[in-house]
Amino acid sequence: MKKYGKKIVLFILIVAMTLSFSIIALAKEVEGKETSYRTVTEIHDWGAAITKLIVDIGNPLEPDSVTKDTFKVHVSRSDDRLKNPLLEKGYRTVTNVYVADKDGKAAVGGNYVVLEMEIGPNLSLGSALNYYGGANVWIDSEYTITQVQDIDLNTGTISGLVINTFDGGTRELVDDFSTGKATYDGVTLTYADYAPKKDKGKNPLIIWLHGGGEGGIDATIPLSANKAVNFITDDIQSYFDGAYVLVPQAPTRWMDGYLTGGADGTSKYEEALMALIKDYVATNPDIDPNRIYIGGASNGGYMTMLMVRDYPGYFAAAFPVCEGLNDSLITEADIQNIGKTPIWFVAAKNDSTLRPENNTLPTYERLIEAGAQDVQLTLFNDVHDTTGLYKNADGTPYQYDGHWSWIYVYNNEVEATINGKTTTIMEWMAAKSLEKEDEEISSVDIRILVERFEKEGELGDDRSAHTLKLHLTALELYEGEKAAEKIVKHMQGFKVLIDQQKNNKLISEKAHNELEAAANSLIKKWK
Repeated sequence: MKKYGKKIVLFILIVAMTLSFSIIALAKEVEGKETSYRTVTEIHDWGAAITKLIVDIGNPLEPDSVTKDTFKVHVSRSDDRLKNPLLEKGYRTVTNVYVADKDGKAAVGGNYVVLEMEIGPNLSLGSALNYYGGANVWIDSEYTITQVQDIDLNTGTISGLVINTFDGGTRELVDDFSTGKATYDGVTLTYADYAPKKDKGKNPLIIWLHGGGEGGIDATIPLSANKAVNFITDDIQSYFDGAYVLVPQAPTRWMDGYLTGGADGTSKYEEALMALIKDYVATNPDIDPNRIYIGGASNGGYMTMLMVRDYPGYFAAAFPVCEGLNDSLITEADIQNIGKTPIWFVAAKNDSTLRPENNTLPTYERLIEAGAQDVQLTLFNDVHDTTGLYKNADGTPYQYDGHWSWIYVYNNEVEATINGKTTTIMEWMAAKSLEKEDEEISSVDIRILVERFEKEGELGDDRSAHTLKLHLTALELYEGEKAAEKIVKHMQGFKVLIDQQKNNKLISEKAHNELEAAANSLIKKWK
């Protein structure tokens, strides 16, 4: 009996030692492998937030082997622009954990763990940006992920991991944009742009002009400091059947005028901005020149007003948000020009930064009095959370600064009753085009275009305007005779003529594009 007892004890010891060696071996294996983390940044109504960490554990995990209590997450945020760069440090709240593949997608098994963390408009520990000295920048967020509970696997136990090696990050939607820069007469503008999938038709262009805190030389900042990335979401893109998005960036502020240096009704960036827009349209021939839309918030709303004032007939629609062009700087002639472009103003009553009673409201009223045909105004009481996720202590929706009415625009929550139908701002905008219906356009309309371009200096000299007008005189005779075949042939010759003038720099890109579109409409009408 004693003999058998000794054997049993020996067997138990061997098994225990084997298991012990297995656990030790596993722990050594984990310790010997590289561990790291990647960040996932998403853009919310209030700006950019690091919402997730994708953590490479270095060993295969089982689906239920981790919980939200397995790790503690510490972050240290710093801004190198500051004399004392450290902004803050602390522990973030982990709200969800799951095993994932290397891209962060939930998986049955894998070497990766995704840690989702609490975010909110007042939780600065999660912010990926810092606003200082009038500008937002991306900051350094250094994370340390500390394992505080064992991970029990069929093959053993993982414990004691401390992971602080950063392996890069992704910025959702932001990374879908390209960036570039262009210089015009010594003024350099950076920009971000998005191109839709190629199709057989032409696509509209949405131009968005940033606010005062997003100037600089990093074109991703205007996309991320608020929610401009939303223009490329499926929801908004669906209204336009795919739209280009161009987000120019000023080195400082669009409001920097060349008369006083402030918001004096001018901008030292205006000519460079228009040159950038024209070049972008020319570089992307599938952009429909009849469907170019421009909007902006705050500083960008100011510049939007300048662009529709100084380039009437170029933009199919405009949507200035909490715009900063003081009504006292707008002349009656300016009102006539602005009124030529369909325009939708957006602001909030409690905006104390750019008070609507000084800017938006009197200008809107003057446009209505002047008989502008398509002017909309949405004036919100305030700016508050509409997701239901963020609330005040009393349970009411979290309230943002009243200046932030751009939130409603990005989320397409701006509506009006137009012709008896509830219409969102994106739906309204997508329906706007410079192109007349084919049955409406005539040689008279094209002559008016030529005369306008002549007046605006878009034609190289008197000869080019004279040649175009002679061509249109013959066209008017053919229209009187309703000679469809002659009209079509004549307009095809007209298109050749404006192509030649463009090649010889006798006509601007803008004038060429609009006249070509008008000629195409007339040809279509008479074919």
